[in-house]
Amino acid sequence: MKEIRWHGRGGQGAKTVSQILAQINLREGKFVQAFPEFGPERSGAPVRAYNRISDEEILVHSGVYEPDIAVVIDETLLDSERPTEGLKPDGVLLVNTACSPEEIRARTKFPGRIVTVDADRIARETGTGFPNIPMLGAVVAVLGTDYALAEAELREALGGRLSQDLLAKNLQAFRAGYEAAKEVTVGRA
Repeated sequence: MKEIRWHGRGGQGAKTVSQILAQINLREGKFVQAFPEFGPERSGAPVRAYNRISDEEILVHSGVYEPDIAVVIDETLLDSERPTEGLKPDGVLLVNTACSPEEIRARTKFPGRIVTVDADRIARETGTGFPNIPMLGAVVAVLGTDYALAEAELREALGGRLSQDLLAKNLQAFRAGYEAAKEVTVGRA
């Protein structure tokens, strides 16, 4: 079973992408869970969202305390929320940042694999405005999920809610996050 813990701020879409990731993996035939954890329910407050993905029925129903992957949508949470806490030593720390993986390692002291993606830049360049979709693409790359299947699920999940123009921009952001995660990594493979 793979466990993922998302760290973001209210309004950045951590809950949304955790739910879409669950749908992607459900489409793959996996057993999944996706659920948020909120503190003060206001825009900008730290939030966590969780995923569990397994080939077998999932019997655990609690927060994710020892994730395989920690996803940091907002770099400022590296200090205040301690996203590496409980992260398995052979796990993956995936951070939305313009910093290099080496810089993040020096800052967090995390010994495992570090993947950095400048999702804020991708969101600006594609016109989506939110880093969550590029970070979802990065998680799909880290998990090794079939890209075409993931893109089809994202298209279905967002298609009814967005204009065709905004959907195309989000698909572009998703691909950019996916490609960036495959390129920028340090640590164990």
